[in-house]
Amino acid sequence: MQDLPPAVEVVNADGASSIVLTCEHASNFIPQSYNALGLPQHELTRHIAWDIGAADVARRLSELIDAPLFLSGYSRLLIDCNRPLGSPTSIPVLSESTAIPGNAGLTPEECDRRAADFYWPIQNAVSAHLDRRKLAGRAAIVLGIHSFTPVFKGFVRPWHAGILFRRSVEFGNRLVTALQEPGLVVAANEPYTIDDESDYTVPVHGEARGLDAALVEIRQDLIADARGAEDWAHRLKGAILAIS
Repeated sequence: MQDLPPAVEVVNADGASSIVLTCEHASNFIPQSYNALGLPQHELTRHIAWDIGAADVARRLSELIDAPLFLSGYSRLLIDCNRPLGSPTSIPVLSESTAIPGNAGLTPEECDRRAADFYWPIQNAVSAHLDRRKLAGRAAIVLGIHSFTPVFKGFVRPWHAGILFRRSVEFGNRLVTALQEPGLVVAANEPYTIDDESDYTVPVHGEARGLDAALVEIRQDLIADARGAEDWAHRLKGAILAIS
């Protein structure tokens, strides 16, 4: 019997920071029973399966700013924990240009099972934490940690990092400004934008509660090793403290 990780890992739940960290694409783990969703093993090391380096940055940042952190335990290919259920990319049959055979033709029962096993645990844990903060009168800012590919479908992305936000304009722009330094390209709402079909954390855990919320996107080659992840965790710490 294969040892299975928890669907959600909670780190530093009682952290004093007003920042609540999430890492929805922390893992590329797929149980053996899913037969790698029909993919060769090397595909599961790519961005289609997880956000490379994001968990390392998130863990270190949690330590540096004393913030709670919620990490998903399974690959986004099983079900994406930063998508609303039923969206086309929730359980992708095509990720970037790669077909995912094990996601084709799923029954509603299988979709529900994946949601129960891999999706709702992290969503419920974050919701419960934010509920407790509200009852205790504690401030909360939701910040998701993600990474992106240097090249997407042939387009060389010029950014080193981006801060994604929608309603939290002041917070998002202040964080972008605080991350500026010579030689570094940090942009607002690049390489993606937030919308209700493609995002869950910001619209639901943040905006629906009236909280500031944003996603940090870091180019994955910059955080693929321990040194890079450490550097970016410290960079984010400095930016967050500068605007707090």
